[in-house]
Amino acid sequence: MRFDLDGLDVFFPYDRIYLEQHQYMRALKQALDAGGHCLLEMPTGTGKTVCLLSLITSYQYANPGAGKLVYCTRTVPEMNHVMEELATVLNYRAEELGMLEDGEGTTGANEAAGSGNTKMVDVEDIGGTGCASSDRGRDAAVDHNTGGDAASPNDVGSGRSGRRKRRRVYRRKGGPPMGPISHGGGAGGSGALALCLSSRRNMCVNERVVQESDREAVDAACRTMTSSWVLERARERPGSIETCPLYDSFHAAGEATTLPSGVYDLEELKKWGKQKGWCPYYLTRQAINHANILVFNYQYMLDPKVAKMVSKELEAESIIVFDEAHNIDSVCIEALSVTLNERGLEQATRSLGRLSSEVSRIKASDNARLQTEYQNLVDGLIDQGLLDSPSADIGLASNVLSPDVLNEAVPGNIRRAEHFIAFMKKLVEHLKGRLRSVAGPNGGVQSETPLAFLHRMMNGTSLEAKPLKFAYSRLSSLLRTLQVSNLDDFNALTDVADFATLLSSYSEGVAKFAIIMEPNGSSIPGASDPVIQLACLDSSLAIAPLFKRFGSVMITSGTLSPIDLYPKLLQFEPRVSESLQMSTFRPCVRPLIITRGSDQLAVSTKFDDRGDMGVIRNYGAMLVELCSAIPDGVVAFFTSYSYMESIISEWDGMGVLRQLTKHKLVFIETKDVVETTLALDNYRRACDSGRGAVFLSVARGKVSEGINFDRHYGRAVIMFGVPFQYTLSHVLRARLEYLQTHYQIREQDFLNFDALRQASQCVGRVIRSKTDYGLMIFADSRYSRHDKRSKLPKWIQQFLFDAYLNLSTDMALQHVKQFLRRMAQPIDQTALQSVLLTLDEVNQMNPCPEQNAEVAGEGGAMITEPSSTEV
Repeated sequence: MRFDLDGLDVFFPYDRIYLEQHQYMRALKQALDAGGHCLLEMPTGTGKTVCLLSLITSYQYANPGAGKLVYCTRTVPEMNHVMEELATVLNYRAEELGMLEDGEGTTGANEAAGSGNTKMVDVEDIGGTGCASSDRGRDAAVDHNTGGDAASPNDVGSGRSGRRKRRRVYRRKGGPPMGPISHGGGAGGSGALALCLSSRRNMCVNERVVQESDREAVDAACRTMTSSWVLERARERPGSIETCPLYDSFHAAGEATTLPSGVYDLEELKKWGKQKGWCPYYLTRQAINHANILVFNYQYMLDPKVAKMVSKELEAESIIVFDEAHNIDSVCIEALSVTLNERGLEQATRSLGRLSSEVSRIKASDNARLQTEYQNLVDGLIDQGLLDSPSADIGLASNVLSPDVLNEAVPGNIRRAEHFIAFMKKLVEHLKGRLRSVAGPNGGVQSETPLAFLHRMMNGTSLEAKPLKFAYSRLSSLLRTLQVSNLDDFNALTDVADFATLLSSYSEGVAKFAIIMEPNGSSIPGASDPVIQLACLDSSLAIAPLFKRFGSVMITSGTLSPIDLYPKLLQFEPRVSESLQMSTFRPCVRPLIITRGSDQLAVSTKFDDRGDMGVIRNYGAMLVELCSAIPDGVVAFFTSYSYMESIISEWDGMGVLRQLTKHKLVFIETKDVVETTLALDNYRRACDSGRGAVFLSVARGKVSEGINFDRHYGRAVIMFGVPFQYTLSHVLRARLEYLQTHYQIREQDFLNFDALRQASQCVGRVIRSKTDYGLMIFADSRYSRHDKRSKLPKWIQQFLFDAYLNLSTDMALQHVKQFLRRMAQPIDQTALQSVLLTLDEVNQMNPCPEQNAEVAGEGGAMITEPSSTEV
């Protein structure tokens, strides 16, 4: 479908569109026209990704001055899904533009019949849901119109030629075309280049390196073969040291190492790298500046250390998108928080000993190298190359180093390598002493501001505050001078340097950090593991440079409610803030709030009740009865690992698990990623075989964030309790106090907001398209209160009627059976078509511009002013 949206020619790769998709794209365009940020919540399973890509790539095409599209995701599967949808969008645009150039087609034809080899998408993919885990949608053909082979008269677009044209929905077998595209003007018909970037582990094609066990080992193996000093030795003494032939070829090719127009996911980048004999990782890093569309992880934009290397050269006109951004404030806080424990400080001491020995060795054999570094440090950080960006650039300069540090030389007392090592040894010993005092008999939890902690450190060690600001950069310089390849051996020391730099940089003014010292930071009961945490309290610190530098930052998710709290937490003013409802042809979602067991005893996971045997028994009976009535897959979420473990142990003693296995196989999420992945795979196999399964999981865990339980894999999600954070956490208490003092966000408001967005994220896993259906069961008496359920997303609230509130288990079972009987009926294709807008209907929704309308910018929204006779 190609249609006009407020003056913008939009290329949407499906024949019909949902109402909320049209509303969503209009809101995105309003934000782009206004040159501002936006905050948008769109129901899950309604094609949010394809809407974002269609609208923004169309905007880039219509406005050549628009910058890159930078699409930030959380996981590699999400990244691959985005690239697949992007290939579909650009391929459709190229075909549309090619048809016009050849004079062959109408601009808005809405035909559904295809020629022999054309692959159509089935009803699960209409509107661009394109779920990566749904293979059936790629293989079935369906007529989007009236069910016949011929298109109805209303389906013929009013294009330039006026002829009916049989047109394809462009998804070839195996998915849309990827890789280099040379025909038809390149990708998108405009020579677009779309790249995704991930870690070395996901991109390396060197057979020796990829055999390493984990990410750190892959990184270390890569550096030992690609570092500048390794290459220099290899040139001086060929064959004396192993290098990477792929990197050598890439380095030798120089400016010839370019990527042609196309859409490159991780597999295509690796394939292209093997074909050319170049390293895909470094090739992509170099090609970033030439790309039109970039897809990578949040950390590449939000973590100051990573952002300096990857995204520092992005132009201010770039359009930044954070998808699935309901937890973006937590990501921002984690990027600027550091935790130190006893084991880490011991490792830091050993690392300093290694550095000291290495410095002594080099002084005896190659003292000129240390002298060169010293002179560079005298000249200053920028001249030395630690900070490549000039001081005038206020873009993604490190959040750690304040602007005045950029123009300063490194303090004299840490310029010499041996002096810096002695400086760091004093710092580490002081931190060890603080840990011993916390863990001792007179210790206990202590909380200090950065300024108080810094003063105590200066008085106890005679260290100065100013050199601490340079600790991280000075350590990086020393490791480079000493030609250290395996940086992961120095992670503990790097954490100490990061701690010192953050502490010194943010000690002045309002305390946006807190130092929390606890005698036991371990999650293992009885284990002693004292920790010092430098906890960031203000989530706006990490994202503020993005809002300042880029004109348009889009924050979007299916579960942003209550949406009004994000501008306060992130300290920005969105030009557009909107929460959309779901258009539906049948009530495909059935939220139920169960407040009582069958014995009418209230059920809740609040602290006073969670250990009550009556509550545990009722929860167990509820799960057994629901699993006996619900077919296929059921997913149950608990509030924490400890609560899940305790209740499963009690259920085992009561015989609940034995009853449960009569109906379904039971799988459990653990903290081990490999175990959980295996459990998920077996869970899907049990659902596919018809045996049915129940997956017991944890809110805020891996499964609740990145795994979709669409179709028969998730006919119901049960949320046992309200997933509040651990309210006795000292870090959380410090953050709540900060939010109350500086942003006037009440403690209970934030806790409710955080718990309900997590609950919404959990239950949202069950629905991934309009033809899917599922039950959302909230099993806690507190959900029936207005202050809780009113914070659920609008698209869930629209299905939450009074009859579904305050239910007992047996009442809920009646609703479950009635819902499943209704959903088991064949889909009414006529009703399905009623929620899919045709091209004519979309054009009718586009207001006709009046004669006295003024255009706000190129391709901008229409601003209409009344004439004097109308006033």
